Amino acid sequence: ETRKPRNGDLLFTVTGSYGIPVLIDSDDKFCFQRHIAIVRPCTISNRYLYVILGSSYVKSICDAKATGTAQKTVGLATLRELLIPVAPYKEQMQIYAQTQDALSIVDSVSSDKEDLLNIIESAKTKILDLAIRGQLVPQDPTDEPASVLLERIRAEKEELIKQGKIKRDKKESVIFRGEDNSYYEKMADGKLHCLDNQLPFELPDGWEWCNLSMIGTTNIGLTYRPTDIEPGGIMVLRSCNIVNDQFDLSDLVRVKTTVRENQFAQKNDILICARNGSRSLVGKCALIPDLREPASFGAFMAIYRTEYFEFIVHYLRSSFFRSVFDDSNSTAINQLTQDMLKRAIVPLPPLSEQRRIVEAIGAMLFELNQIEKSLS
Repeated sequence: ETRKPRNGDLLFTVTGSYGIPVLIDSDDKFCFQRHIAIVRPCTISNRYLYVILGSSYVKSICDAKATGTAQKTVGLATLRELLIPVAPYKEQMQIYAQTQDALSIVDSVSSDKEDLLNIIESAKTKILDLAIRGQLVPQDPTDEPASVLLERIRAEKEELIKQGKIKRDKKESVIFRGEDNSYYEKMADGKLHCLDNQLPFELPDGWEWCNLSMIGTTNIGLTYRPTDIEPGGIMVLRSCNIVNDQFDLSDLVRVKTTVRENQFAQKNDILICARNGSRSLVGKCALIPDLREPASFGAFMAIYRTEYFEFIVHYLRSSFFRSVFDDSNSTAINQLTQDMLKRAIVPLPPLSEQRRIVEAIGAMLFELNQIEKSLS
């Protein structure tokens, strides 16, 4: 019978997460287990006692009196000896009503805070979407067109191949605009694919569609065994090292194994999560800072290297890139393959406009991040 609560009783947690009161406001029949105590008021308002038991005053006494190590416990003796301030009965009811009004405001603020955080996240997404559509900053007709930039990149790449400094990518595809003003992808085997159905918006004057392989290179990371892990080995960057679009090196793995030249990361490479159990984490990325020591990257990661990293890292975080990735990912495994990366379609602005876009995004995201910090 002592473990059958009644309407009006209070339950109070006494083990583990101790110090949480619950007011029973129902005639439902139930019992409770040993990590919970029952408090049955007899001379004061149960609602007033509920306020007192939930106060920081009572919590501080419980903190001081709790015993144990793995799971601290507040003994019944502590509860029985607890000194509480007793107000006149009418004031007890007023105190309860006032605290409930105050807590409802706090709950409302917490809900508004969550709504505001969601709005901020949506605003960030919208900024990136406007940026890659050429709607974030005005165009300047005097800017060198992106077509000229792409031709210069192509010529420089051909010269490096001719000099033997790089090898031709046998799987590279090229996007170009045909005489009919449609865009086509020319595969390494010479086959053509019309891309009209894959281009969801019109580009501003001076912009061009291309793919990532036309303006940069990509590599998949290092495979290592648990036995290769060694404190004095080479740093290996993994998915956990990308937190909120920034680098976090608090959780590092170092390995002692052979690392090929193309498996070393460089400053301003874009580190991309290429495979993960959570689909939402695939594609998250961050610019690699100056690490001041050699670093590789894990097998489930990819590196994208380009001179235009400042604009491309924002493109990779856009919902447009996510849609390109989702459309091409037919496998049940959540992954972003090298082929997906290389063939990912990019709306490329003139170089001068890229710089203006990056500057505008930086200023806007800074303000949003400041608001976000103020809410934490």
